Amino acid sequence: MEESKKQTPSQSEQLKVQTEVFYAYKHFDSAPNHVQNQWLTLQRYNHIEYLTKGLEHLGPGFCCLDANRPWLCYWILHSIALLGESVDCDLEDNAIDFLSHCQDPDGGYGGGPGQLPHLATTYAAVNSLITLGGDKALSSINRHKLHNFLLRMKVSSGGFRMHDAGEIDVRACYTAISVASILNILDEELTENVGNYILSCQTYEGGIAGEPGTEAHGGYTFCGLATMILINEVDRLDLLSLIDWMAFRQGVESGFQGRTNKLVDGCYSFWQGGAMALLQRLSSLIDAQMRSSFIGEGEQTTGRTKASVKFESGGGSASAGSPAQGNLSDAGLSFLNRSAEADPFFDTIGLQRYILLCSQDPHGGLKDKPGKHRDYYHTCYCLSGLSVCQHSWSKTAKSQPLPPAISGPYTNLLEPIQPLFNVVIDKYHQANDFFSVSY
Repeated sequence: MEESKKQTPSQSEQLKVQTEVFYAYKHFDSAPNHVQNQWLTLQRYNHIEYLTKGLEHLGPGFCCLDANRPWLCYWILHSIALLGESVDCDLEDNAIDFLSHCQDPDGGYGGGPGQLPHLATTYAAVNSLITLGGDKALSSINRHKLHNFLLRMKVSSGGFRMHDAGEIDVRACYTAISVASILNILDEELTENVGNYILSCQTYEGGIAGEPGTEAHGGYTFCGLATMILINEVDRLDLLSLIDWMAFRQGVESGFQGRTNKLVDGCYSFWQGGAMALLQRLSSLIDAQMRSSFIGEGEQTTGRTKASVKFESGGGSASAGSPAQGNLSDAGLSFLNRSAEADPFFDTIGLQRYILLCSQDPHGGLKDKPGKHRDYYHTCYCLSGLSVCQHSWSKTAKSQPLPPAISGPYTNLLEPIQPLFNVVIDKYHQANDFFSVSY
């Protein structure tokens, strides 16, 4: 009997996190108004200083990330862009030159100069260059050879390998399809059977796993959902069970966890919050699946429903459940132009408070949770999640959020993102125009 009362390590860790978070909230609630406003203020200057220093120089402790240097560029550059700032000309030129040296002669980007190309670092490098913007950055991407690299990573199951002889998973599908879509090189050869592979990874819980037969995970769920939108097959997913699984990942701390019975983590502010923002634009399709499940019409929820969602674009429209008409790469812009037909599916104010009170380091940078150290990865995805929260109440991508949508002062407002790619919207539009011509 005594043995059964013992806490597991996971239960002990959860209790510790809850205690620290609730102490922060209790301390906040009992503070005077002017102190509350200060604690809820995004420390822009300190964050920018922390980020800029990281772009200029990293100490020897970062040697373990030698194969992730394009990621460091992306996390830092995207965070700076979210804060509405840009880097100076010298830093911009240095970043472009460095990423050019990471580009493999046969296509794709490695983790550093001379390293083998990898889909994850290719995604990071491309998003970094798009975030920098301008002719020099965008024209440095060899789209023809990158397309060849993506084809080499394609496997018969419909998925992709991360690198030569590497793992096959949903992350590889997303990074390949995302890069191809944003660079306007997406074609039927790349999308063939991708939807079947993603479907095989949706679990009984409703979330999406990294590989078939494994546990649903917040990062893979975002990757799988975004991929299905980009290939216009999102109606094949069981969206009802997906949204149910995701809604229960926002914990009592108001932050998101990545998996069932795991601890809250600030990075899932984007992976889960961003996926919620995608689902918000699919409410018509979710309603159609709900009606179908009630009255027994159509196929099973994991098959195609009779209803479809049209992604309108300048080049025509495409059904969300059929191959796109015209250019496959139009799906990203078409989706962005859709109105948010429903209110947010999660507690946006609660998540903002978790980010600002529990993940923000007042000296600059953001972190996983109380007791952890700041880092560039969590800074990027906490800020991305904060942006998603602030703009989730806006019905269109062009409309500014009203003050009640923002926790803390209105000066906390960040730049809006294109949630399918996690790049700032203005940078996305510039890249979309630049790459509108065939390669």
